[in-house]
Amino acid sequence: MMQSLLIAKNLSKKFGGLTAVKNVSVEVGKGEFIAIIGPNGAGKTTLLNLISGFLKPDQGKVFLKSRDITNLSPNQRAVLGIGRTFQIPQPFRNLTVLENCIAAAFFGGKIKDNESAITYALDILKLVGLYDKKDELAGKLEVVDAKKLELARCLSQRSELLLLDESGAGLSSFEIDELVGILERISKEGVTIIMVEHIMSLIEKVAQRVLCMVNGEIISEGSLQKVLNDEKVIRSYLG
Repeated sequence: MMQSLLIAKNLSKKFGGLTAVKNVSVEVGKGEFIAIIGPNGAGKTTLLNLISGFLKPDQGKVFLKSRDITNLSPNQRAVLGIGRTFQIPQPFRNLTVLENCIAAAFFGGKIKDNESAITYALDILKLVGLYDKKDELAGKLEVVDAKKLELARCLSQRSELLLLDESGAGLSSFEIDELVGILERISKEGVTIIMVEHIMSLIEKVAQRVLCMVNGEIISEGSLQKVLNDEKVIRSYLG
């Protein structure tokens, strides 16, 4: 039986009169790759923000490796192993690609000396295909490379759980295939991934389990094919 890494219990979040997430419970096994699909405004990004600590739930709890992290800040959760990427990459624009990853490697005190940080960061850049651009300024990267750097920074801080928010958005079909290869390599390293995504061809190649959210609730889960054939999903999302 797969060991649980993350458990979210009965999470709810309201913004004024709008319920963005309604009584959502998710259990994620160590090393599992999950995709969350659903229409815009379904609560997918809000759920990621509740897990990563950028939002506090109105009710419910979040556990990482059986530890209650509900009241911890995003920084504290990052130290414990939760990495978060954003739809719009947010690197240190005036630092090089390598310097961005070195800074992440020092985060949380897991690496103590400069040489170890550089070595580790270079290994991560090879993993995500950015080694040849290690000396380029992060602010000058093209979209696909900026998204690779988002992944690299999370991995450099030794994240055990990656929360990816539409990593495939804005990429060409060739770039999506490249991203698939990177995500497969990351997954093989044992990193657990929860990915919010709209691109079904990407989800089909990497996700082991799919959750569909509509109006703040999970209405279906299972394999991609099972979810896409679910009448509730067809009626509420695929139309």
